Amino acid sequence: MMKVRFFLLFYILGFNIFYSQKTLKPNPLKEYSYLDLKTKFDEYYYRDATRESNLIALYFLQKAKAEKNQSQIAEGYVLMQFNANFPNALKYVDSIQAISKDLDKKIYPAKIYLLRGNTYFKFDNLKNAFENYLVGLKYAKENKNERQIAFIEVNIAYLQNYIGKHKEAAKTFRYYLNHPSSLYGTERNQIHQNLTDAYIEINKLDSAKILINEGFQYSLENKDKYNYYKYLSLSGFYNVKLEDYKKAVNDLLICKKYFSADITNLNIYYTLFVLGKAYIGLHEKDHAAQSFIEIDSIVQKTNNTFPELREVYTYLIDYYKEKNNKEKQLYYIERFLKVDQKLDEQFKYLSAELPRKYDTPNLLQEKEHIINDLENRKTILSISIGSLSIILLLVSFLYYKSKKTEKKHRKIAQDLIHSIEERNSELSTANLDPIQIQNTEQVDIEDKTYKTTPEEVTQFILQELEVFESKELFLRKGITSASLAKSIKTNTTYLSEVINTQKGKNFASYLNDLRINYALNRLVKDRKFRSYKLSVIANELGYNNEQAFSLAFKKKTGITLSIYIKEIEQENRT
Repeated sequence: MMKVRFFLLFYILGFNIFYSQKTLKPNPLKEYSYLDLKTKFDEYYYRDATRESNLIALYFLQKAKAEKNQSQIAEGYVLMQFNANFPNALKYVDSIQAISKDLDKKIYPAKIYLLRGNTYFKFDNLKNAFENYLVGLKYAKENKNERQIAFIEVNIAYLQNYIGKHKEAAKTFRYYLNHPSSLYGTERNQIHQNLTDAYIEINKLDSAKILINEGFQYSLENKDKYNYYKYLSLSGFYNVKLEDYKKAVNDLLICKKYFSADITNLNIYYTLFVLGKAYIGLHEKDHAAQSFIEIDSIVQKTNNTFPELREVYTYLIDYYKEKNNKEKQLYYIERFLKVDQKLDEQFKYLSAELPRKYDTPNLLQEKEHIINDLENRKTILSISIGSLSIILLLVSFLYYKSKKTEKKHRKIAQDLIHSIEERNSELSTANLDPIQIQNTEQVDIEDKTYKTTPEEVTQFILQELEVFESKELFLRKGITSASLAKSIKTNTTYLSEVINTQKGKNFASYLNDLRINYALNRLVKDRKFRSYKLSVIANELGYNNEQAFSLAFKKKTGITLSIYIKEIEQENRT
């Protein structure tokens, strides 16, 4: 509504004042560190205790000069200019500039323009305030000082509020309330209050109510009376918007009593103006006029202006016109003309220059960011499309390869099944191999040239092996060459040589082939056997675990058991 309602934030935001929640003991100032002194100054200044904050600022500067600490001398000048009049405040800023050449380049010179802008703003010279903010913002961005950027952009948001661009101001307040990393608690709290006010201005009353409730809760939890009354005055403005004028008057009268203790406290403007609006809503013209008369009295003492003064003076002019009090009417016409000229000059300047020098460059920068973002998205999209194309080709290749492999495996399975069926139709002996399958396993076959087993022993072992095969003894678990040799009353040397020379394979391959051939044949004939779990089938075939069986089956046939069974079922359905 008016630029001064939360002027304290605007004034403090531009400076490197550290806010601390700790409580300082009432020791002499000489026992305080620089940080303690800043904290103590902030506590007093924040509560509008001018005398106490001035004493701390003076001691701070004297301490820094005595210690020849240039950076702290600069901070001392910052504290001193807070409560100084306009000429002296500018002198303090000039003093800071004089010693800033040897100070932190990340902070200076942006801070100089920020301080000077704040000084001009405080004393109602908005044109020079805005120009200094623009220069400060340029340096802050060059130095990537996020804290200074935040201060300046929030301060410019106040100027946007001044010319009625409440939505734009709310956008800035909302951004820094949601991205508060560069701000301290006190500063975030002040932004919270200003966003609340902006929401009320643009009739986002539900959002404003949420923030008001948050503010009350914060103030009560922290026993912060000053902020409590600020939120109470905001609640009054909120109720005026809701046309609940009685409640608004009740709240605002309490705020008036609190803020009137110090007429230099600029929150009194806000309270009196909203109180006058509430009285107008209740058709209590005399009370409304009294509130506006009090505002005029304070304006004459402080020389601060705000756009709503036009409404104040036009109301008083009409009020005394109805009263037929021409002297008062003439007086407020003169007051109106005097204030209106100043307001008109500042409003015209800000209305023209703020969009041209701030909003438009920001929009162009935002446009550039959007273009860059779109270009980056295009690049990412191109890379993504390329990657997806490669992935698609790879998936297609793998799919084609898997289909080809699947077709190959199905063909192997079909050939196995047909061969077994043909053999079973021709042969009635169950112990004969159903099919001879090429085994890819490299076996250790002994050279037949060095045959050492006597012929009669060879024939004996072959007969025993025939019994071993016909009675399906190979399905027993734990069979080894030693155990088989013992059971047929021979030794492992003779047994291994006979299997190698007569069967063309080593013992392990011989045993696996018997088991796998048995499985191939039985799976074709025995539907129930096909329904068993893999672990059960492996156990039936004499394997210790399903993994050993799976490996043996794949090595023997070139396909998996599941493919073989699936093809058997398919054959049976056709």
